[in-house]
Amino acid sequence: MVSERAVCDVEGCKNPAVRSIATERALKAGLRVRSKGRRVRLCKEHYKEFKKRVKKERQLERWRWMARM
Repeated sequence: MVSERAVCDVEGCKNPAVRSIATERALKAGLRVRSKGRRVRLCKEHYKEFKKRVKKERQLERWRWMARM
């Protein structure tokens, strides 16, 4: 969880942040972030958008792991 005063790092968003993820993962998902640090803070709406964008990628990764067994 993120501190109560943290603000979403997506460009143009001023909502309070609820989650933080790696900056690299956010950029791969296509989110425009203004932070260049290791972690990016996301509000509820942008975290939901992030999850939708990486859903297929995560599913493919699981299939790869299952194929190795």
